[in-house]
Parts: sequence; C-alpha cells; structure tokens
Amino acid sequence: MERSVYSVEAAVEEGHWWFMGRRRLLSRALARLAIDRHACVLDVGSGTGANLRVLRELGFHRIWGLDSNLDAIRWCATKGLGKIVRGDATTLPLRDEVADLVIAADIIEHLDDDQSGLEEIRRVLRPAGRALVTVPAFSGLWGLQDVVSHHKRRYRASELRAKLQAAGLVVCELHYFNYLLFLPIWSARQVLRCLRLRLDSENQVNFPLLNRALAGIFAFDVATSPRLKPPFGVSLFALVTKP
Repeated sequence: MERSVYSVEAAVEEGHWWFMGRRRLLSRALARLAIDRHACVLDVGSGTGANLRVLRELGFHRIWGLDSNLDAIRWCATKGLGKIVRGDATTLPLRDEVADLVIAADIIEHLDDDQSGLEEIRRVLRPAGRALVTVPAFSGLWGLQDVVSHHKRRYRASELRAKLQAAGLVVCELHYFNYLLFLPIWSARQVLRCLRLRLDSENQVNFPLLNRALAGIFAFDVATSPRLKPPFGVSLFALVTKP
C-alpha cells in the first residue's frame, strides 16, 4: 500500500465502520470455531493491527504478525500489539506446520503470485489447522481504494474456491459479505471516478453520523451473510482447513 494509506488506516481503524465490521466478522467466526486460546496464531499482512486487536481482545496470547512494510510494523509496535516480523507472504519466514490458525484478511489480492501465498498458508499450518481468508470481490467494484492499496485483482467466489483447493486447502465455508452496501459502494466509486477526486484513501470519506449508520448496516450484514450466503458482496470470506 502507499505510505499515506497506512497513516489513514492507523488513524481510523479503531472506530471506522469498515474495520469494526470486519473485526466483528472475524470474532464471530472464531467464536464458532471455539479455538483454544493457547493456539499459535499467525496474522499475515498485519497492516496497522486491526486483526491483532481482535485476537488480543478474544484472549489469544500466542500471536505473531507479519508484514512486509516497515511503516506497518512501526504502527503495530506503537500500539503495543505484540510481536511483528517483517517478511513476504509468498515466502513466509516460518518453519513448516507451526500455526494452528492463520488469518489472511485482505492480503492475497496484493500479491503478484496469490497462489504461492495460499500454498505458504497451507505449509505453515499444522494438520487440521484452519485459516480465515478475506478478499475484495468483483472486478466491477474496482476503485480508488484498490489503486492506492496496490491491489492486483478482485475475486469471484468460484475463482477463490479454485485457488484455495489448488493450494491443497479444504474449503469449509465460503460466502460474500458486505452485500447490503454493494450498490452504494459501486455508485460512490463511479462518482469518485467521474469527479476525478484524489484522496489518500476512501476511508477519509466519512463523518460521525454516516459512520454510525454504516456501522449498523454492516453489523447486520456480517451477522446474516454466513446464513444467507448472498450471491454478491463487496468482499469474500473463506474458512479453510489443512487436511
């Protein structure tokens, strides 16, 4: 990501509706899995620490994060979010079969070789270990945030499933989420494109009343999308396991 994006993310992620909703999604998934709090957990692409915050709040204490960007590592250290190592998601600096759980939230779309990234997740997982993966969905939603975040692609469910299976992972759950805001986000991105507005991040387009409204909508969305499995959404969620 561009350096300015990390600065914006670090400033807003604690209370921004998008980060709050994604944390809620991950928290719900982890609660359903009932993973032992002594499990070894790896957060790939920690960014400014949103997922590490979730893991700490849920009581996990054998956690480490990984990011290739020094600014991201500094932000996590400033927040006191634990051990963060520098590394590449396609060549994780870890031994085989060391993690019980891997979180890769909005990371593989950044990789030139996303297949290698998924294969690395499989390699570092212990047998029966699990991974939670989220990615942006539908190329038609391509917008400013994809550009400033240096995304390489957005995914359809069938494409992500095929890549996960090709990496040797068993797909236990796969569904779109953020389906209620699909049309508003698509429309907003068309407006930003037409007006040629230059922002450091779409996360700057926010104010308190809007944030509260979107947070409520997104909370309902992440509570219902696992059951409804909508045919579209701004993002995709996958739960996978290593056989």
